[in-house]
Amino acid sequence: MVANPTLLFPHRAGEPSAATSEKLLAVEHVNLEYRTRERIVRATHDVSFDVYGGDRFVLLGPSGCGKSTLLKAVAGFIQPSSGSISLDGQAVRGPGADRIVVFQEFDQLPPWKTVLQNVAFPLRVAKKLSRAQADERALHYLEKVGLASFANAYPHTLSGGMKQRVAIARALAMQPRVLLMDEPFAALDALTRRKMQEELLRLWEEVNFTLLFVTHSIEEALVVGNRILLLSPHPGRVRAELNSHQYSQDSFGRSDFQRSVARIHHLLFEQTETAQ
Repeated sequence: MVANPTLLFPHRAGEPSAATSEKLLAVEHVNLEYRTRERIVRATHDVSFDVYGGDRFVLLGPSGCGKSTLLKAVAGFIQPSSGSISLDGQAVRGPGADRIVVFQEFDQLPPWKTVLQNVAFPLRVAKKLSRAQADERALHYLEKVGLASFANAYPHTLSGGMKQRVAIARALAMQPRVLLMDEPFAALDALTRRKMQEELLRLWEEVNFTLLFVTHSIEEALVVGNRILLLSPHPGRVRAELNSHQYSQDSFGRSDFQRSVARIHHLLFEQTETAQ
């Protein structure tokens, strides 16, 4: 059973809503499986959701619920065993430049390339830009993430947070239809993680991209997302879809924020299977 999001987290006046945006991504009755030595394991069961243009859509659930597997399926790295995934009405059948992934690992950047080269190279390959055009766009997005002064630095000289900012700049420079982020800040220390969340929201305000974000942190989901899909423990099933427009980085200490955290925890872990 999917909980009514308007009862849990009312839509705030003046916020953009899915009803006023174009549907961009449709995931319909998707089952995902993977094979072990002993058996076939179902990662998700009958998962459906829609992402609209300009959404910050979060997949939230405990470890092992299939949220990262879902993200990989949207990216086109794996195919559903049943159900469908479509972007702009076209079936997703493999990876594409319209869906770019930022992973958790810091070592996403070839160490022999400078920061600028790391951002520009995919543009030359996928977008077929000239070197000058790719460098110009790469520098633009490095400025967006505050790293233009590190354009000629090499990845080994950067902190973990800086490497993630380069990865985000590289992804945004591709101008994807959907930016996919798989727990991108989970390995960072708490202060850097908060800073990166702030940076991501600032970038979203400036660039207005569509985001599909995976996390197992309830607090991060409430701050980063404007819509949240809750997935049950393994195999991942839809527990609820919630609105969270009203929260920001300033919400952490508020009593209503903590009550929302407690409600989501209850939905994730304390609902019985018969209540679904």
